[in-house]
Amino acid sequence: MTILLTHSYFLKFDPKEYRAMMPYPPLGTLYAAAVVREAGHSVGLFDSMLANSEDEIEEKIIAVKPDCVVIYDDDFNYLTKMCLTRMRQAACRITQIAKKHGCIVIVHGSDPTDHFDTYFDAGVDFILAGEAERTLQELLDNLEHNSGVNAEQIPGVAYRDSDRNIIRGPQRKVLRDLDELPMPARDLVDIEHYRRLWRKHHGYFSLNIATTRGCPFHCNWCAKPLYGQIYSSHSPARIAAEIQQLQQTWNPDHIWICDDIFGLKPGWIEEFATEIEQRNAAIPFKCLSRADLLIRNGIVDALRRAGCRTVWMGAESGAQKILDAMDKGTTIEQIANATIQLRNAGIKVGYFLQFGYPGEHYPEIKQTIAMVRKNLPDEIGISVSYPLPKTPFYERVCSEMGDKQN
Repeated sequence: MTILLTHSYFLKFDPKEYRAMMPYPPLGTLYAAAVVREAGHSVGLFDSMLANSEDEIEEKIIAVKPDCVVIYDDDFNYLTKMCLTRMRQAACRITQIAKKHGCIVIVHGSDPTDHFDTYFDAGVDFILAGEAERTLQELLDNLEHNSGVNAEQIPGVAYRDSDRNIIRGPQRKVLRDLDELPMPARDLVDIEHYRRLWRKHHGYFSLNIATTRGCPFHCNWCAKPLYGQIYSSHSPARIAAEIQQLQQTWNPDHIWICDDIFGLKPGWIEEFATEIEQRNAAIPFKCLSRADLLIRNGIVDALRRAGCRTVWMGAESGAQKILDAMDKGTTIEQIANATIQLRNAGIKVGYFLQFGYPGEHYPEIKQTIAMVRKNLPDEIGISVSYPLPKTPFYERVCSEMGDKQN
């Protein structure tokens, strides 16, 4: 079959991120493309990230003549977990264009997983819930060979029958050995376009990789519609090989390791640093971690050896009361200790901060400001606490919400 993959995140539709101009290729989409291509299908990509509008995909559809258009959102782009209204509108518009040309439309992402009816009403044929590379592969094989396997027998697939009833297959178990996946199909992306934008706006070029999926921690505002509480990891050798491939093929100046939590598995970062050193493949990178993990013996030094330049922590608040209310599982003291250790190793520190969590008042806001002034992180990212579907935080405050819920 001929498959055209795309995604619904258009940088141009996100004014704040467009001003920042730090675009990354849609890594989750590229994993799916690699799996589909490995299964023998002809694969094309329409990269929405740098496109001007949804309508641009029509020219690609006319040229490629796909049997299926797959809107496969990038699970590693944290913005897609926010269920942005503009992304939903883009996905529905792409669906309309694809259906006009007789294509089967398959959709995967956090928002479709939470809102089946909205997407089926727009004309989507199948929704892939949960981790979806293998689900997509099995569904395409079924569509191609008409093997007699009904779609509801494929784990992770949902569709509407002729009576408009939603039929859903069993839950898909997540992959535990991520090394069985092929390398992301970065060759489908116009990498040079990304390089030009980065160099123009920032003077260097950054690419993204992912080493893990999921998160086992229980922060009650964090949505996990795809992986749940399960944490899976590539091997250190596989990731070192991928970085070496990036170095030899595209030569980025910097890498963003876009895991929710980098190197949670005991001993992983130390082994990774050794693999990188043996391959002489170090590229400066930034990653995300937790204060309580960073203060474990040897972690910060291993990060330094591997090439780490910046670590972002979910500091969230300078008030222990608020951290406890979030079920964060970290302390103000751990945040300070981790900051000192990173700085002593020559690694920059970023803090993610939230304001507006229930129970926070002016005294707690002052505590957060005091923490920032005392610890002096190199960068901060500020957000307002927002309730995402199916989180404990959402269930707690949903009765107080208005019409706009995403």
